[in-house]
Amino acid sequence: MLEKALKGSFLYKGWMAFLLLLIGVGVLCYSQQYQYGLGYTGMSRDVSWGLYISQFTFLVGVAAGGLMLVLPYYIHDYKAFGRITILGEFMAIGAVAMCLMFILADLGQPIRALNVMLHPTPNSMLFWDMIVLNVYLILNVLCGWVVLHSHYKGVKYPKWIKPFIYLSIPWAISIHTVTAFLYCGLPGRHFWLTAILAPRFLASAFAAGPSLLMIIAMVLKRTTKFDIGRTAQDKLVTIIGYAALMNFFFVACEVFVAYYSNLPGHMHTLDYLFFGLEHDGHVYNNLVPFMRFSMAAGLIAIPMLFLSRSKKSDGMLVAACALLFVSLWIDKGLGLVLGGFVPNMMNQVTEYYPSLGEICITIGVWSAGFFILSLLYKIAITVTLETEA
Repeated sequence: MLEKALKGSFLYKGWMAFLLLLIGVGVLCYSQQYQYGLGYTGMSRDVSWGLYISQFTFLVGVAAGGLMLVLPYYIHDYKAFGRITILGEFMAIGAVAMCLMFILADLGQPIRALNVMLHPTPNSMLFWDMIVLNVYLILNVLCGWVVLHSHYKGVKYPKWIKPFIYLSIPWAISIHTVTAFLYCGLPGRHFWLTAILAPRFLASAFAAGPSLLMIIAMVLKRTTKFDIGRTAQDKLVTIIGYAALMNFFFVACEVFVAYYSNLPGHMHTLDYLFFGLEHDGHVYNNLVPFMRFSMAAGLIAIPMLFLSRSKKSDGMLVAACALLFVSLWIDKGLGLVLGGFVPNMMNQVTEYYPSLGEICITIGVWSAGFFILSLLYKIAITVTLETEA
């Protein structure tokens, strides 16, 4: 089936060439970082996790979001998700691949990743995060490819793959739960020190992942003959909408606890994110426009989602999913990670600005993920259409 990824329209080949160009730029910038070190980035002693780890955190959620397709189809035998489940599994592969690339970029010297295996430390959450991410990647590659190959042969997938499919369901929850524990297990960072962080991560994951998948499905509907069907589309809207509502409810809970209880450690970070934090006669507010846009976009996107379903408007649906995806990317990919470092443990403020090279590497990793995703989707869609024909 691999040969099917090498054939395609001019639009497909142009898209892949464009991604390769962006990947090349990212590789060039990474070669500079490899030679110079992490001083090439905008990170510092006070902000040791920057754009790389914030993207990793967000993309773990995108990968976990595939659970909302696998669970109904394989456990509850929801046939309407038959065409879209394989897209969710392949999206998880691309997302986890990006997660691993961002971790390698953040290490500075990628050879250091071997220390996790050569010197295992089970008392570290990083050790368990490495295990759950790699196992989840293997599970999705195995399950997705076996099911697709069976579909290509015109037979039902073998029984031996079922235990791996069932295992991938709780494993999807584990990857984002362990990632949340990386943050809320750090008692020196008050903004992350909350027991609700893991549920908040999962709620945002179940909205962000399906939102991206919905956008991709609508693009495929316009550019190919692949259509996930109105029933699956409407059900996916319901999943995205309720997950987004839960995410914003959890955010509201955090705000209530911080301000009603008058907790300085939590209030200062929220002030910095949404209003600007005054310190030593200077107001620090570089994330305020992003966070305000994030909240506004998310609150606008939710009613738009349900309205698009009632009006059966694909254009409104794509706009709503795009708004929600960007909203969650800012909230988790910028605000949660970067905001947690302000103020630091000595009550000092150091703002973070990513360097141009850091941004180019980030774009390169995203492009590599979409390149992998495009190859997998090309195979899946071609097999599906040929089989149905």
